Parts: sequence; structure tokens; C-alpha cells
Amino acid sequence: MLKNLKALPGTLLLAALCAAPLAQAQNAPSRIGFVFTERLMTESKMAKAADAKIQAEFSKRQKTNEEMVTKFKQMSEKFDADAPRLTDIERTRRARELFDMEKDVQRMNREFQEDLMQRKSEERAAIATKAFKLIEQIAEQEKLDAVLQEAAWSSPRIDITDKILKQLDK
Repeated sequence: MLKNLKALPGTLLLAALCAAPLAQAQNAPSRIGFVFTERLMTESKMAKAADAKIQAEFSKRQKTNEEMVTKFKQMSEKFDADAPRLTDIERTRRARELFDMEKDVQRMNREFQEDLMQRKSEERAAIATKAFKLIEQIAEQEKLDAVLQEAAWSSPRIDITDKILKQLDK
């Protein structure tokens, strides 16, 4: 038992020496960065190129949809003007054609919007993947403890968005 008591002061001294740097590290101020991710998704060259690519990809379908809507409106107006002079059978037939055409227009527009949103999501995911790698690199270079991407307010002093944009545009 006495042997253990004699070793106690040395053990306490060793523990105190090891704990001192840990306590200092815990008391050191944290370094935080902030990134406006929406700016990365709208202002980067990569994002602008993706938008142009998607626009080119979907412009023909959009034009087709717009033409279909215009044709439906014209047929609907013509039906409304002609309806009083039509026989019941002809009125019913044309009303059914309009109803079917309206369903087709709605379906085409819904599919168009779904496909467009899917493509935008794919392109944003590619941008996000590259941006997150760059955020990690810059955080390591600047020895940041955390990088936030959403905040009610942030100081411009901790904003690293421009640095990420420059790297993303290379």
C-alpha cells in the first residue's frame, strides 16, 4: 500500500501535465466558417452551365407543351362559340374531345415539370458534391472547426462563399 502512495504524487503530476494542453485546446476559440450554398447553386460557372444545358434540353418540349395549351384554348373557345348551334350528339362528342385533350395537356405539363425538376436536382447534386469537397479542403487549410451552411445571420468575417465560388469556377 505504501508503494502505491509513493507513486501517487508522480502520477498526479503526469496527469496534470497531460491535461494542461487538453484544457488549453478546449478553451481556445473555435474557428467557424459560413457558406451560402444557394449562391453556389446560382452564381457559379458550373451552375450557369447546368442551367443552359437544361434549358437547351427542355426547350423543345416546353415549346410543344405551349403549342398544345394554345391549341386547347382555341378549340375550347371555338366549342363555346359553336355550342348553341350544335346537335346534342356533336356537342357531347366535342366536349369529350376537349376533356381528353385537357387531360393530355395536364399530363404533359406534369411530366414536363417532373422531368425538369429531376434534371435540376441531378445537376444541383453534382455541384453540391464538388462544392462540399472544396468546403472541406478550405476548412482544413484555414483550420476551421466548423462550416455552417444555414444561419439566421452570419458575419461577413466568417463567410467563405467567395473562396468556394472561385475554386468551383476553376
